[in-house]
Amino acid sequence: MKYLLLICVEESVEVTPEQADPEPWIEETERRGVRLDGHRLCPVSDATTVRAGLVTQGPFAETKEQIGGFDIIECADLDEAIEIASKHPVASFGSIEVRPFWPE
Repeated sequence: MKYLLLICVEESVEVTPEQADPEPWIEETERRGVRLDGHRLCPVSDATTVRAGLVTQGPFAETKEQIGGFDIIECADLDEAIEIASKHPVASFGSIEVRPFWPE
């Protein structure tokens, strides 16, 4: 089953480059053959929201945590997806939302 990992963190959070480095996690998930894609996103200040024909600059909702990136993984089940998400470096100072893709 495919899962979307939404990598969320408060923009004000300050961490060292080593703490935020996703490379070891990427290498492990690619070695295991579960990571299909992923990318870092531009800051929320660059976001544009489209809602019912209305276009506004900025994020959809006023929240402290913002989506900073995403990963798409393919796992046997939710338990494996949670285990993989828990190893992402951002899980130690932000949050990882694990969301299954709609079944085809």
